[in-house]
Amino acid sequence: MPIKDREYRLLEAISKDEEVTQATLAAKLGMAVGSVNWYVRRLIGRGYLKATRMDRTRFRYNLTPEGMAAFTRNATQYMRDSLKIYRDFRNQAQQAVTIMRGMGINAVYLQGQDDVMDILRLTCIEADIYVEEKPGKWMVRRNGRGYEVKENIP
Repeated sequence: MPIKDREYRLLEAISKDEEVTQATLAAKLGMAVGSVNWYVRRLIGRGYLKATRMDRTRFRYNLTPEGMAAFTRNATQYMRDSLKIYRDFRNQAQQAVTIMRGMGINAVYLQGQDDVMDILRLTCIEADIYVEEKPGKWMVRRNGRGYEVKENIP
């Protein structure tokens, strides 16, 4: 059973500080203390955490080997998902560069500032397409399906 995002975030926070309180976890993760308590009990029930009483009101939480394995699996899956997303955007950027090359474009203005446009910016640089700082003859912007290459008409 995959670990839900909140459970993963709890495991991550506990792995950094085993003496953290539920109130501190709630504040760090933007959750109610009651929710943290429910998730901690669930993680203990699954065998991912072990709780040891430190004093009357405080516990020490330790990730069990099963908890560490689940934490690692989740981190690995996150990395795989992130790399797949990057590859998809990189393929879209390469397709846009191929279109630009086919149109004889050697300089372009990229409209927008985000990570996806940064991928296109790097792809253009690799393909020796100059990325202009101000709108010039050609412009590229993101649309729902990828990139749109168009002549800039002021």
